[in-house]
Amino acid sequence: MKTILACLFVALSVVAPVNVATAVTCETLIAVPLQDGVITSAVSVPGPRFTGPDGRTYQEVQPFCRVTATLTPTSDSLINVEVWMPISGWNLRFEGTGNGGYAGNIALDVPEMIAAVNAGRAVAATDMGTAPSTNNDADALVGHPEKWIDFGYRATHLMTVAAKQIVSTFYGQGPRYSYFHGCSTGGQQALMEAQRFPDDYDGILGGAPANNRTHVHTNAVWVYKQFHATPASYFTPDKVDRVTKSVVAACALKSGGLGSDNFLTDPRFCDWDPGTIQCPLLDGPDCLTPDQVSAARAIYDGPRNPTNGHLIYPGSVRGSENAGDLGWNALGATPEPQFDSLFKWVFGATWLWQTYDFAGDMADVDLVLAPILNAMSTDLNAFKNRGGKLLMYHGWADPIIQPQDTIDYYYRVAATQAKQPAKALTETQTFFRLFMVPGMNHCSSGAGPNAFGNRYSAHIVVPGPPVADAGHDAFLALQQWVEQGIAPERIVATKYVNDDPSQGIRMTRPICPLPTVPSYSGGGDTSDAANFVCADDHATNNVSAAPEYLR
Repeated sequence: MKTILACLFVALSVVAPVNVATAVTCETLIAVPLQDGVITSAVSVPGPRFTGPDGRTYQEVQPFCRVTATLTPTSDSLINVEVWMPISGWNLRFEGTGNGGYAGNIALDVPEMIAAVNAGRAVAATDMGTAPSTNNDADALVGHPEKWIDFGYRATHLMTVAAKQIVSTFYGQGPRYSYFHGCSTGGQQALMEAQRFPDDYDGILGGAPANNRTHVHTNAVWVYKQFHATPASYFTPDKVDRVTKSVVAACALKSGGLGSDNFLTDPRFCDWDPGTIQCPLLDGPDCLTPDQVSAARAIYDGPRNPTNGHLIYPGSVRGSENAGDLGWNALGATPEPQFDSLFKWVFGATWLWQTYDFAGDMADVDLVLAPILNAMSTDLNAFKNRGGKLLMYHGWADPIIQPQDTIDYYYRVAATQAKQPAKALTETQTFFRLFMVPGMNHCSSGAGPNAFGNRYSAHIVVPGPPVADAGHDAFLALQQWVEQGIAPERIVATKYVNDDPSQGIRMTRPICPLPTVPSYSGGGDTSDAANFVCADDHATNNVSAAPEYLR
């Protein structure tokens, strides 16, 4: 009985918030010295109303201590960090948050930071040392290789070290559990932390990781070149919509979903060819020109080295074309390829996308930037051996970071986990699980259920703490895995009407750990996740880049 009571006490102490009193006042933190930096402000925010650094005003925010700091590990570094700590009710948890694009600010992090504070967690964010860069434009970093390193991995790690020091000083003790949470660039940060700094976090939640950074950006140039190969190659919004509708009509059932779905469940089973809707003679709104057919085929195939045909990066997934402001039309509508600053870092500010050579130039980019930007190591043993848990997710309709590349990375990690291939996935799933999300675009929105608790997946700002249900919240599922040893077998995702919770729920459906996918059980309401199971669809069509591009 004594043992049972002791175990019960430990379990409750892990889950229940504890009211840790602060050791010092917030304002006195201004005098705390930091390694490689300095605290620039420390201010108590009384709540409940708060105007964040993103310029938005939030309601129902719990009182917290807001600390800003500047870190300068090199003479050309300037890494801005914010640390927010609940004034009361801290639950001994710390969360580091990820960024998006080229960062340059912490605007993307603000909703997650508020959610964390309201849930009782201390939380930190960084601009990754890239200011004055913006999400799509980092031309200002040309000629600043130390800032490339800050962006690649150094800023996130130093943010974590400084934040933990500030948290420990404020409360008089360090966090019991540390978590990281980010999508896109935040997903790259997540994998960098697991690979390079395995002691920083106990649990890592990462989505749509840009970990294959140099090749993700090369794919953006490839896609742009296909759209602009000839005047007849360009896709207008109506053409993009026509393509996605044709894909879904041909493959909703084939992909393992329902005939009523307006998205694909597992696009690896879809072999739809754009030639099926080629215009017989004249161009029209419901068909594709021969040049558009050629462009679409090349985009689905992916960028290749023209000298040997080797695949540089997996091609676009069918069903991801009409993905709003990141879909095909948007990717081709800008004056130059999106996110192309990375190439200017290597070739100079006057670099032109038209000159890009997918053989020699690709090799030069990898030589300079892959060692600092690409988080491709499959050796996660240090993270695994200290008990770390890695939960990742990726939308199957992501148009800019290809889901197949994340799947390929997952299987390469699995191949390192066991001498017997049959046990590789079993070994991997003890600490690393990947959830593919049918119909979700890049980190958010999309035709399928795309809200599963984390704010990056739906960009929904919900006052107060998140729903206390690990079955519906990816962050809480990770927390439960870390603190109680219960691995997530499925997470229920919600599709709100127009992606707006105030308009009600359209459907729920589980998202499942690879290699399983949601499968209708054959009875009951098809809009209810309770009537779906996670089943292995035995997909084997995993197309991978050539070995020289996996670094």
